[in-house]
Amino acid sequence: MQQPDERKRALEEDGFVTIPGFLSGERFEEILALVERYVTEVVPSLPPEQAFYQQDGKPETLKQIENMEEYEPLRRWMYSGPFHDVATSLLGDPVHCNGIEWFNKPPASDHPTPPHQDNFYFSKQPPDVITLWLALDPVDEENGCLRYVPGSHREGSRQHQKTSILGFSQGIDGYDQQDQETPVVLNPGDLVIHHCEVIHRADVNRSTRRHRRSLALVYQGANVKLDPVQWSVYRNQRKALYDEIGLDSEHDSQRQ
Repeated sequence: MQQPDERKRALEEDGFVTIPGFLSGERFEEILALVERYVTEVVPSLPPEQAFYQQDGKPETLKQIENMEEYEPLRRWMYSGPFHDVATSLLGDPVHCNGIEWFNKPPASDHPTPPHQDNFYFSKQPPDVITLWLALDPVDEENGCLRYVPGSHREGSRQHQKTSILGFSQGIDGYDQQDQETPVVLNPGDLVIHHCEVIHRADVNRSTRRHRRSLALVYQGANVKLDPVQWSVYRNQRKALYDEIGLDSEHDSQRQ
């Protein structure tokens, strides 16, 4: 089993690291049940800026949920237990959890995740921010696994431009690093952790039967602050897309 110092070195070198079997047994079933209860009981009442569907009026096409940390049963996982422990081992103590998100690629969905760096959305300096991405389903190349460009977090921020993908409104301009990507295949309960400036993307879900669901918790170090200049750039670019589709661009999501 990989030791904490080995994980930290891998994260520093590659910008991402996996932890197989991060949650298993009753612990995995507990968080899966909480997520499914949230989708069933809370999501129907959420505004469109927090719950995104590929097709309006079709619950089975739900693709993304924001601000799940407002749900107390899930919020308890942020600051105690395995997620907090591994974030602290990588960022130091104390850490702050920025929020919880849920991602899905429904069967036969035609929406890729554009190549991007999370920190274009987060706008944080220094960029000591990581995402803990927990697989809730088997995740592979057919149903749209994450693909990372190793070491790209050490090359600085890239220019992003507006996309047509709801939930990922910005993508890297002129992306041409497909041949450098590493696909990350995961089983339910496996975790991949990535740095906020590592380049990553995901293909569409080519499976006609399988979803690709995940839960993501974003943590930052104690000295991280919002960069007001970068935040303004991002908000202006996001507003252009939101104005086109009639959503509230003042909703301050972490990653839209």
